[in-house]
Amino acid sequence: MFPGGKVDPSDHHELWQRLSTELSPRARQLAEQEIQARAFAVAVLREALEEAAILPVVGNAVNADQALAFRASLSAGSSEALPALARLLDDRGLVLDTGRLEAIGRWITPKAEPKRFDTRFYLLALPEGQCGAHDDHETTKSFWATPQELLERWERREVMLAPPTAWTIGLFYGLGDYEAAFAVARRQSLSPVEPNFTNDGNDVVLTLPGDPLHPVAAPPPEDPDAPTRFVLRDGRFIPSRSR
Repeated sequence: MFPGGKVDPSDHHELWQRLSTELSPRARQLAEQEIQARAFAVAVLREALEEAAILPVVGNAVNADQALAFRASLSAGSSEALPALARLLDDRGLVLDTGRLEAIGRWITPKAEPKRFDTRFYLLALPEGQCGAHDDHETTKSFWATPQELLERWERREVMLAPPTAWTIGLFYGLGDYEAAFAVARRQSLSPVEPNFTNDGNDVVLTLPGDPLHPVAAPPPEDPDAPTRFVLRDGRFIPSRSR
């Protein structure tokens, strides 16, 4: 399970200037205006609470049971003018720790898709005392796994990963701890990645910037093992390097 969703109008509320911490420099770069960058970060952590019972706050003042209770107390009014999560935090003297989020990248749905998204990806270390849990509504299953375990399960078709998710998980393959993962995240470009559908012989491919068939010229990835495309095989896209 990878918590995510869309930004609600309430995520822009002025209360978040007081009830959230300063963004990391890279997270701030994911939008032209600071209020928008903060709204992205608030949306990420609101969705993490709603879908995964994960809530980072200043001082690690929320444990696993409290995170579950907080999620249960949120009503459908979270998109109202006055944010339900902000009220919950303010009533308890808590501050959302948006500064813990590290930006990984930004992906835009290919032009060929009828419905398009402009998505930011972040990395978050699990808050101390929390363990996460799906909500049996928006998310119906959850588990913890290393990047290599997850990709192996994906190869066995036990889980489904969209190309941006598979690519992102691949960044952390073989790393030993979360500090190394944050170091890798900080080395990633924040320029938007917009894949492009095309054909390479008989193959349907989803090319990335740096692939010779991508319409936007870009140097190939420095990592010789990094994929530059996804090739459609048996109904799913498999990461590959251009020949």
